[in-house]
Amino acid sequence: MSLEMKAGLTSITFRDLAVPEIVRLAAKARINGIEWGSDVHVPHGDVEAARVARQETLNVGLEVSSYGSYYRAGDDESPQFKEVLDTAKALGAQTIRVWAGQRGSGNCGSQYRVRVVENLRKIAEMAGAADIKVACEYHGGTLTDDDESAQALMSEVAHDNLGLYWQPRLRQEHGDRCDALKALLPHLSNLHVFHWVVTDDKKEARPLAEAEALWQDYLKIAAIGGVDRWALLEFVPDNSPEQFLRSAEALRTWLGFV
Repeated sequence: MSLEMKAGLTSITFRDLAVPEIVRLAAKARINGIEWGSDVHVPHGDVEAARVARQETLNVGLEVSSYGSYYRAGDDESPQFKEVLDTAKALGAQTIRVWAGQRGSGNCGSQYRVRVVENLRKIAEMAGAADIKVACEYHGGTLTDDDESAQALMSEVAHDNLGLYWQPRLRQEHGDRCDALKALLPHLSNLHVFHWVVTDDKKEARPLAEAEALWQDYLKIAAIGGVDRWALLEFVPDNSPEQFLRSAEALRTWLGFV
């Protein structure tokens, strides 16, 4: 496994925990860093909260991998991106995670898609001037809700400071997931790591170790090229710190550092 692949935690996994509690848990898990989310722990525009989270993270020898901003490109109700960017700067984030709009690719309309594309190009340029990357989450209800649309979006924006997160799509065959991940490698930023089992219309978070064979494949693909990337743990069973520690142990083992 590439030494450039690092293990991290998304803070939204534990929305009920305070910043110091998350930092202690991440340090106990012996991972490399934390993606701080804007919805609870580091709100947009709260530069002081960002500075505190950054210092708490650094104090235990961890990095701030990224800022999960939940900024929605092309959405008039999203905060001003300057607020997001200023917060990310104070946080010391390497990447700002955003959503590609608020409509799915099948019903967005051409004008809406153009608006999202233009906004993504603009914020990628703004963040690049601060040496921070921007990456769209692979997410339903946005323009990255299927593999073809996500690939097309990268071509349409055509900015080298915009990338894509990747996560396993529900109800997609393993081989198709691997093929999609290989295809987007030139645009791959980070990965969201979890294991969900879907039955009927329900999804259940399961222990990550149960998906070892699947994630071994995904991580090997993501390591191609030796590019710096983060594998960020998210969604553990019962939102349990104990389950997170077990997931972190599994991920560390797969990445080759225990």
